[in-house]
Amino acid sequence: MSRTLLIVDDSKVSRMMIRSKIAQLQPDWVIQEAANGEVAVAMVRASPPDFITMDVNMPGINGFEAVEQIRAFNTTARIAMLTANIQEASRERAAELKVTFVKKPATEPAIREAIYHFLAAS
Repeated sequence: MSRTLLIVDDSKVSRMMIRSKIAQLQPDWVIQEAANGEVAVAMVRASPPDFITMDVNMPGINGFEAVEQIRAFNTTARIAMLTANIQEASRERAAELKVTFVKKPATEPAIREAIYHFLAAS
């Protein structure tokens, strides 16, 4: 079954790394990208993905704010905060929003962890 993943990260390099790992591990998935939270919210509203990887620190609205806005109209997309922002406050905020917290860098084990949580929750 084909699934759709939206990668949200202001770093083009991070998006490329995540895309590459996902394409290797889940070659049948459709992968979309957004460079910031505002674009991500609009994309989810227009065509809801199954899964979302969301960076925390981005210009404009941050990842947590983007998740809050997305959850206001979409409660089914599975979201993983894939971030280098590993402070306890960030972990707690992710837990409050009921999203998976995955530590960057976007290594294969980190991407596997996100995929595991996506599929386990489906």
